[in-house]
Amino acid sequence: MAFPSISTIFSLLLVLQLSTATTFTSATIQDKFIRCFNANSEVALPLSTAFFTPKNASFSTVLQSTAQNLRYLTPSMPKPEFIVVPLHESHVQAAVICSKQLGIHLRVRSGGHDYEGLSYVSEIESPFIMVDLSKLRSVKVDIEDNSAWIEAGATIGEVYYRIYEKSRIHGFPAGLCTSLGIGGHITGGAYGSMMRKYGLGADNVIDAQIVDATGRVLDRAAMGEDLFWAIRGGGGASFGIILRWKIKLVPVPSTVTVFTVTKSLQQNATKILHRWQQVADKLDEDLFIRVIIQTSTDNGKKTVTTSYNSLFLGDAARLLKIMEHSFPELGLTRKDCVETSWIKSVLYIAGYPSNTPPEILLQGKSTSKVYFKAKSDFVKTTIPETALEGLWKRLMRENIPLMIWNPFGGMMARISESEIPFPHRKGNKFMIQHLSAWLEGDDKNATKNMDLIRRRYRYLAPYVSKFPRAAYVNYRDLDLGTNKNVSTSFIEASSWGVRYFKDNFNKLVKVKTKVDPDNFFRHEQSIPPLPVEARYL
Repeated sequence: MAFPSISTIFSLLLVLQLSTATTFTSATIQDKFIRCFNANSEVALPLSTAFFTPKNASFSTVLQSTAQNLRYLTPSMPKPEFIVVPLHESHVQAAVICSKQLGIHLRVRSGGHDYEGLSYVSEIESPFIMVDLSKLRSVKVDIEDNSAWIEAGATIGEVYYRIYEKSRIHGFPAGLCTSLGIGGHITGGAYGSMMRKYGLGADNVIDAQIVDATGRVLDRAAMGEDLFWAIRGGGGASFGIILRWKIKLVPVPSTVTVFTVTKSLQQNATKILHRWQQVADKLDEDLFIRVIIQTSTDNGKKTVTTSYNSLFLGDAARLLKIMEHSFPELGLTRKDCVETSWIKSVLYIAGYPSNTPPEILLQGKSTSKVYFKAKSDFVKTTIPETALEGLWKRLMRENIPLMIWNPFGGMMARISESEIPFPHRKGNKFMIQHLSAWLEGDDKNATKNMDLIRRRYRYLAPYVSKFPRAAYVNYRDLDLGTNKNVSTSFIEASSWGVRYFKDNFNKLVKVKTKVDPDNFFRHEQSIPPLPVEARYL
């Protein structure tokens, strides 16, 4: 009979010891956190419904509940040490205070749409915990004041519905995807189908309440104008935790018009899209026409389709006059137009079937999840037809499913680049969202799809913004660079910061240095503070 060697026994004992130590340490962190939490919260945390560890049967359900990108839910991805689901604002304060005291890295999630999973995954620090704001979703609409207070965990669809409950002639200019969590959505800007009329969601915020790095709750008056400026478009989770926004409601007509007109390559799609580029930012500001570009099959032959998906703030008769004068190439007819209410237009633009009741917006969570990678671009000059033809060849060869071109102009061109951190204003014709999605999660499939979208991105480089090649912070893209080393994050951040924020990045760094000098709120692309040695120069 063979006996294990002394070295083998020692190794086994060491592994067992380390395993026991890890379990003990993990349990100790949780116990210390709970004791600290209850000591710093006005309301005790109900552990069974608001505190989840990997040992809880509900842990995976909570972790996956609003997460959109399956790339960040694979077994190999780091998981939080535990998840806190606040039921009261003092729970958010306590989470910050205790994370700081115990030296535990913290991530915050309001809607789970972060394209690179930064709200529920940390690939730079471990252990980390997640604060999930999904239970803080109150929406209080005041029609007389033309405003609403909305908690961070509410979805934009819920916000739209609660406004609709009170008035048929009020709305809010924010996202097209109705399951977006409002907390993070507005921190990046929040564009939508009324941005050419009213600007971004962040342009229409008049107050806010946040929890800062010391655990205090601050409103606009208490935080000061610099911090209030930074949180409206400066990207999520860099300056504090948004508890609620006060938004300004905007007027909408009782009748609006929507349409979708699709043109394939066989239907002159290239020339029509070339013309759209020339007029999209110059059309009547009541008119928003985005283009959804996909590959499909037409009579057994592969082709590219361009779908013109539109909201017009008015009736069909006025819309047809505008189109006949400004964009007759599309060939819009009365039968293409659907007159409807503003709330129904929200459902239409979001892709719901025509008979869907508005109450679906209260569902909150998105029911569709895929593996995906996204990138973004801003376009200042018309992309020539020859370049479009080259793009079509790539799309059909690569079979990447989707591009969305969103028009600028109107109010977007009249607001200063420095009004809020979102700088992409005058001079931009449209924004491109590049998307590659797939259903199988193996590494080979992911590598292939991510390589394809990067190739397409490189192909378009000569035709999009330059110096810098700009990007939209709500379409996070870690290809642009990351803060891998917290101690040198200021240097690393320059690779992506100017792409998202242009010259506003410098002011964001100054605000960060003032309000969170120790960099408590941080992630792979958070705004860094100035290095200590540079603060007094």
